[in-house]
Parts: sequence; C-alpha cells; structure tokens
Amino acid sequence: MAFGINRKELDIWKHKVANGEIAFITHYWVHPKYPHIKTVTKVGCADIDKLIVWGNKEGLAPEWIDRHPRYPHFDLIGERQRNILYKYHQYEQIERFNI
Repeated sequence: MAFGINRKELDIWKHKVANGEIAFITHYWVHPKYPHIKTVTKVGCADIDKLIVWGNKEGLAPEWIDRHPRYPHFDLIGERQRNILYKYHQYEQIERFNI
C-alpha cells in the first residue's frame, strides 16, 4: 500500500509514465520482507525500451522491471533509491520522505 501521496500526485506520475517520460514518485511503504525500509520510489515509463536503457545506465537489470500493463516501473529502495533520487535532483522527495 502507498502512503504519503495524494491522488493528484499519483495522477501526475501516471500521466508522465503513459506519455513515455521517465517519472519518479516516492511514497511510504510497508513490506514484511523489508521491515527497516520505510519508502519506495517508483521510476516508470510506458516506453519499455526507454525504461530499459535508463535502467541499464543506473545498474538496474531489465528483469527487475515491474511490467504493469499501463505503468511499467522499477521499484527503488535503500541506498540505490537515495543515490538515484540525488542524481536526478528529486530533492523534494528526499526531504519530504526523509531519505
């Protein structure tokens, strides 16, 4: 489940993804496999080839893509999440979610 974002923010992310942009959205997250991880960043793009190229540049394997039919994306957590958010100047998300 996603916490800490509103419908407008999610809709903006979905619109960017659907239009073939590389789009970032971070939200609070609870997962029993990762009890110490409190946030996840979804980096999506409907253009799978573009998402694969982007992921390769960031050391992300194509098989890690969540191939959602409308909103394919990578899920980033932990150190990789922090590093990529900084690299792409996603400072609002870093501050807002204390990453």
